[in-house]
Amino acid sequence: MLNRLKDNANWRVVRDRALVPAAARARAWRDRVQANDPVYAAARRPGPPEKIAATVTLLLVAAVILFLLLFDWNLLRGPIGRWASARYDREIQLNGDLDVNLFSWTPSARVRDLRIGGPDWAREKDTLTVEDLRASVRLRALLTGNVEMPLVQVVRPRAVLVATADGRQSWRLDPDAPDTGEGLKLPPINRLLIQDGRLSLDEQGRKIRLEATLNAREGSDGRAGFHLEGEGTINGTPLTVLVRGGPFINIRRDRPYAFHGEIAGVGTRLVADGTITRPFDLGQFTAALRLQGRDLADIYLLTGVTTPNTPPYRLSGKLTRDDARFTFADVSGRVGSSDLSGKVVVDKVDDRRRVDAELGSRLLDIDDLMAVLGAKPRVTSGGDTVVSSGAPGRLLPDAPLNVERLRVMDGTLRYRAARVKRNGFDVRQVDIGADLAGGVLDLDPVAFTFNRGELRGTAKINATRDRPYSAIDFRLRGYPLESIIPARDGQPTVTGQALGRARLEGPGASVHDFAAASRGTISLVVPQGRMRAAFAELMGINVLAGLLKMDDDSTAEIRCAVADFTVSGGTATARTFVVDTTPVLAQGAGTIDLDSETINLRIDGETKEARLIRLWSPITVQGPLTGPQVGIDAGSVAGQGGLAAALGALVTPLAALLPFVDPGLADDANCGALISSAR
Repeated sequence: MLNRLKDNANWRVVRDRALVPAAARARAWRDRVQANDPVYAAARRPGPPEKIAATVTLLLVAAVILFLLLFDWNLLRGPIGRWASARYDREIQLNGDLDVNLFSWTPSARVRDLRIGGPDWAREKDTLTVEDLRASVRLRALLTGNVEMPLVQVVRPRAVLVATADGRQSWRLDPDAPDTGEGLKLPPINRLLIQDGRLSLDEQGRKIRLEATLNAREGSDGRAGFHLEGEGTINGTPLTVLVRGGPFINIRRDRPYAFHGEIAGVGTRLVADGTITRPFDLGQFTAALRLQGRDLADIYLLTGVTTPNTPPYRLSGKLTRDDARFTFADVSGRVGSSDLSGKVVVDKVDDRRRVDAELGSRLLDIDDLMAVLGAKPRVTSGGDTVVSSGAPGRLLPDAPLNVERLRVMDGTLRYRAARVKRNGFDVRQVDIGADLAGGVLDLDPVAFTFNRGELRGTAKINATRDRPYSAIDFRLRGYPLESIIPARDGQPTVTGQALGRARLEGPGASVHDFAAASRGTISLVVPQGRMRAAFAELMGINVLAGLLKMDDDSTAEIRCAVADFTVSGGTATARTFVVDTTPVLAQGAGTIDLDSETINLRIDGETKEARLIRLWSPITVQGPLTGPQVGIDAGSVAGQGGLAAALGALVTPLAALLPFVDPGLADDANCGALISSAR
């Protein structure tokens, strides 16, 4: 009861303070209008002028309505066609009957035999012809500034889409407008019917030719719904396209429209199951995407997105489109023998495609990464992936870099491998960063972490030239020598840590071509270490000591080892080659040909102590880099034996041993100066 009284009291306050004064002001305004407004007075008591004006107005409205009812709309076909042709710089004709019904809550129009010609450079084929086109709009929505179409019916449309290698597209009615990459946006259509449609695509840049059928039917049978099916070729290989969706009936803008799509070509297959978030706005959709193929680089021909060469792959994830921005998230799958996960974003910035990717592997097979660098993967009958350089006996990959693809987009990449499968280099982790802008690819970092030690560096590839020009700078830190020189009888021949640096630059479309034309420096330094004593003695060709120590596990100190090469025209020439051990000082000379991938080194050893039997013969290292042969200079040994025979004949049998006696006059190398010069 108390609350009811309070409510009544509040109502009386509102009534007395607000409503009553407002009503009084409204009555006063009405009285002023009635007393002073001539229009109101004329409407209340019309005289002859007012009656005449009203009659004329009604007659005009009736005449307009009658004119529209009886008007032959075909008279406008020519003017409409001429205006459209001038506006879009191509021939547009309405050759058949034009019917318009304006007096309805859903005004409609029907056009027969519509023809839209191609632009000047593609006049030989019409871009679109339609035998019969019907469309209607809702009048109430139109009066509020919105377009809603209850019906669109298209009979036998024929579309011919041509895209040239330089980017011209015949279907763009306004070619001078910037290409923002946004999807086609149509007004809401409640019923869309397409009967016996045909679509032809000629994409000359990626060599795509496609002939497709297009239908949209109502009903509940298997033929109902939207169907696009096509066959053709892409880069000379078969191409198939399939897109299916439900019937376009009772479509609402706030209800997603489900679709299924498949594309197969160039050894690649893409399958998408998704929904268009707002029907007829093709710039907004989400889909579960699955893709597989023999090489990720082939994706470029289907999507225009540049990707590296890879072994066969199978990936899946969630694809989302927001106008020009595509996001491929929750990526998971395998590339070769390695797992791959992460996120890829494709966007359009300043009229250029941009790709930003964050990818990683829990367990990487190093052979799969070599394929990215240009090595060629091969799949054996058992399904295993084998990676080769592409040429028998070659170490450096020779697959050419496609510079055109690097020029059409920008972007970034960060790839990390947490672990690496067991491999000959003992790589444990990988970290690679890349930045592509204006046709210049910066790789920073390129890092390989070993069980001990690390190789880290940068590389720059300038793809704006017809022949790419590259520069690399790599540093090796703490790499174990026992990973380079194999063990003997289960015991390491050499121990220690290697430091190195390679600074090279030059032209070349592949890793091999770059190396074969490069110039710069390559250096390798071992500040200290240990070596099997027998191996050290044999560097000085102390045959007796070396043979006696073959079964001895004793070691000799490596005071330092320095190999410093200058590179010119792909040939690395030894500027300094010194291995200083406790018993022997070895010095070498020779070359490494990066084009033929062969080595030709000669190593001379001098003992630091007197040796009874020593063959004065250099050690030779010759042959392909993949399997060099180590031996001795037979000519020097033969000459030394001949000298011994001559002395034996002229002097005494004891003198015959003199050619094999080494006085051991070698001094220790200046390791500090050698290492400093190599760095």
